[in-house]
Amino acid sequence: MSTSVLFWRRKDVEGLERLELTIGPDGVMATSSVICLGAGGFRLDHRWHLGPDWRAQSVAVERWNAQGHGALRLERAGTGWRVNGTPRPDLDGAEEPDLSVTPFCNTLPIRRTPEGTGESLTLDIAFIDGPALTVARSRQRYDRQGPARLRYVDLGLSRGFEADLVVDEAGLVLNYEHLFERVAPPA
Repeated sequence: MSTSVLFWRRKDVEGLERLELTIGPDGVMATSSVICLGAGGFRLDHRWHLGPDWRAQSVAVERWNAQGHGALRLERAGTGWRVNGTPRPDLDGAEEPDLSVTPFCNTLPIRRTPEGTGESLTLDIAFIDGPALTVARSRQRYDRQGPARLRYVDLGLSRGFEADLVVDEAGLVLNYEHLFERVAPPA
């Protein structure tokens, strides 16, 4: 079992994320806190349970902002999803969750994007708007530009948004154009 701690800084607004990632034979756990001045300022904690294949089994989100505390839980249910225990047929077939406030969730489809330059992966996702705590179906594509470079293309809720991504050997984002960059704490 291995545990690592990652930090991302927001590029578009003041914000920082600390994510603890534990990889074991039975799966992957990620626990994170995000502090951000965007959307009126908020703190958001998220906890992911992934299978050994890095497919999300569940994600729990808690948010604190000027309106108070809120929580949301998204759980895989066969080929669909339950939100706070309630089946959501509109999310049937969505392959993974995508949480708006973190680049961590991009790792899940990135790890499944074929390795060859010019290859692509298009998938439906369950998009979680972190500050609003809402879930909606959306669509996105990842275009492989090289071993550690991909182009993200939103084909759904934010149609027209595109960004270049640079990733490490595990598929974790180092740089997400316009939005996030991984940073190391001072030694």
